[in-house]
Amino acid sequence: MKRPLVPVALYYAVGLLLGGLVQPPLVLLFTASLLCLILALGRTSDRAWLPALCLVFLGWTNLVRCTAVISPYDLRIQLGNAPVLGTLRGTLAETPSLRVHERDGQELARTLVTLHVSALATNGGWLPAFGQVLVSTRGNLEPPGFSGQEIEVSGVIAPPPDRLAEGLFSYRNYLAHQSIYYQLTTDAAHWKVMNPSAPPPLADRFQAWAKRTLAAGLPEQDEPLRLLWAMTLGWKTALTGEVSEPFMKSGTMHIFAISGLHIALIAGILVSLLRVARLPRRGCGLVVVPLLWFYTAATGWQPSAIRSAIMMSIVVGGWSLSRPSDLLNSLAAAAFIILLWQPQQLFQASFQLSFFVVLSIALLVPPLQRGIDRRLALDSFLAPEIIPQWQRLARTGLRNLLLTLATSLAAWLGALPLTAYYFHICSPVTLLANLVIVPLSALALSCNLGSLLCGAGLPWVSELFNHAAWFWMLGMSRFSRWATLIPGAYAFVPAPGVFTCLIYYGLLVGCLSGWLWQRGRRLRTVAALLLLGLYYGGQWRSARRNFSLTILPLEGGHASFLDAAGRSRDWLVDCGSTNSVVYVVRPFLRAQGVTRLPRLMLTHGDVQHVGGAELLRDEFHCAEVWVSPFRFRSPVYRQVLTRLEHHPGLVKTVHRGDVAPPWRILHPGEDDASSLGDDGALVCQAELHGVRVLLLSDLGRQGQHQLFDREAHRLRSDIVVTGIPTASEALSETLLRAIQPRVIIVADSEFPATARASTKLLDRLTAHRTLVLSTRTSGAVQIYFRPRGCAIATARGESFELAALPAMTLPQPEASPPAAERQW
Repeated sequence: MKRPLVPVALYYAVGLLLGGLVQPPLVLLFTASLLCLILALGRTSDRAWLPALCLVFLGWTNLVRCTAVISPYDLRIQLGNAPVLGTLRGTLAETPSLRVHERDGQELARTLVTLHVSALATNGGWLPAFGQVLVSTRGNLEPPGFSGQEIEVSGVIAPPPDRLAEGLFSYRNYLAHQSIYYQLTTDAAHWKVMNPSAPPPLADRFQAWAKRTLAAGLPEQDEPLRLLWAMTLGWKTALTGEVSEPFMKSGTMHIFAISGLHIALIAGILVSLLRVARLPRRGCGLVVVPLLWFYTAATGWQPSAIRSAIMMSIVVGGWSLSRPSDLLNSLAAAAFIILLWQPQQLFQASFQLSFFVVLSIALLVPPLQRGIDRRLALDSFLAPEIIPQWQRLARTGLRNLLLTLATSLAAWLGALPLTAYYFHICSPVTLLANLVIVPLSALALSCNLGSLLCGAGLPWVSELFNHAAWFWMLGMSRFSRWATLIPGAYAFVPAPGVFTCLIYYGLLVGCLSGWLWQRGRRLRTVAALLLLGLYYGGQWRSARRNFSLTILPLEGGHASFLDAAGRSRDWLVDCGSTNSVVYVVRPFLRAQGVTRLPRLMLTHGDVQHVGGAELLRDEFHCAEVWVSPFRFRSPVYRQVLTRLEHHPGLVKTVHRGDVAPPWRILHPGEDDASSLGDDGALVCQAELHGVRVLLLSDLGRQGQHQLFDREAHRLRSDIVVTGIPTASEALSETLLRAIQPRVIIVADSEFPATARASTKLLDRLTAHRTLVLSTRTSGAVQIYFRPRGCAIATARGESFELAALPAMTLPQPEASPPAAERQW
């Protein structure tokens, strides 16, 4: 067999996928695996399928072994799902890393580290414990600690936060794929080091020395220097959201992961130096491979670095032993070794991106290279001496450029569906950006390597290398920002389904390998492509008739996003504060594929509803902003409105009776006034496929009074969404009788306390035997409007069909009662 390790890795990966779907008892899997192994060793005929079955069961058993609760002291048994105040004792799995982010205009720091837990105390007594916990500490630890150090730390232990809405990043799932199921939140005062006199490991001392060496001769610790530390040493503190945004949009963020580019470049430089010193191949292998693993350890044993080191060790080992190399076989060997060691890496985005990119390069670049060589080949009947030197140099330069473009294209095709699935972005500018960024990053990395090699004996040479590396990094940073300004450089896209990703990679591998176009398969391939085209065409046609409305809980407010057929009809009702826009609304809109937002409606005048409107407008280029005629006294609202009005035609004022399809404005009137801002909140209603939806915002008592007096005959709705007024209670009984909803969505949040729905309110609404959903407990609520019916789903996994829900049984008032009789 030409590539024997490819089927081995594939069968093993199938077992891991089965383990991700079904997790039977571990004893049953061990028994089945042992039985398959005995059959494979005992039978002498018809056993070709038995080794494959053994590999499948090996992967299945290995994954379940890593995720199942085996120890009686497992933290999942002792802690459960409720937050607890406790103390943990254990060993640091890594050196703590500092993360910096901006909140309310202030720079905040947080230190993260994984702790291997050995003991737990929740009620005063110590108990044995087993598992890993992510320790999140406010501020910067001094001293920071190091890998292998024994500590004792107290704080709140709870499961990591889950995603707030569909499409947002799930921190809980991300940590679960690393066997981390709990997070401890604390501050530096609650840390206690058990062995403070222990010296830090060699890798930590190398990191500190390397940072000083790479900064030698530079005037200050500016952004290019910090990015050089991130690229060369894996120092993640530099990669704040604002700094990494241009690299993410241009598709060049990969240069900051200690990955194949770094390892291959370092291996190439070391091999070249050793070959110049006339060291034989085997000697080169014996020197280079340990140095690669030292670099991997010095950069913190990052998973991407480990994968690349394994891959390069196989390649360098084969070269040093003069064995023929095959990139696909080496890739399969590396994948099998990594997944045997850490099977959960198969479900991590970094692993999938690494291997699918290399697979695409291995399949696409060789045929493109052959085509380029044929096109640029010189006439074989011409003597090389008669060809001008400039022509030979031009052909060589053009060949290198085309090969670089082919590699960039192959990498982009290999990463396309995964970047859409995990990061909700498609960046065609990546093809151009990588032509510049990758060579510049290679130059910067080479200069940093030269600086480290000369740092001990030739400090002045090291400083020259540092200035050169700083210059190349400055060029990369500026070029990435410029690349994102090109029209069509990137677009945010909704995540494709798993089935779509599998179809894409199946077609990519089949087409690039030529398997689908072999004689006898061509007609079936064409027929399959036509069927797929019809299927996705039908899906697109069906999606254009559907609507979805998502209610996002924010800090003290909420936002409602109406995803209509076509991007030109989308609406966002409120956006929350600046923090809410940065951490919730912006990621959510990107996950829905929104690059430009047609319309934004601001219903309320407080900072919790509209504080981030200006940032949202700049980010998504809102074409229209609809506001209430009510004169809110909030200075933040007035500042936001004044700045928005500087853009001609942007702000539109709407009041009762106006129609902004599909919304009809029911409140306030053009001349309404009140001492409370809640009474002037915009109230709008829409009818989508026969289902009426009413958005009440944070409408106060007087506003509810006015709404009922004027629009009682229009208020009947199937679904009502209400916030929490500041000085009164939401949804009075009289208003509730006029609406007669089947579903009540109370858009409240845990913090601040004034935005939390009271138990009295929820009990009163639930007493009417209608479905009441609180976003504080259910997370975001998504409502799907289709011609065949309406469905409701929550972020916590609940789902309901509107047609199956009972209607409210309260009698609807026939006329507006006197004010003294109203139950406000």
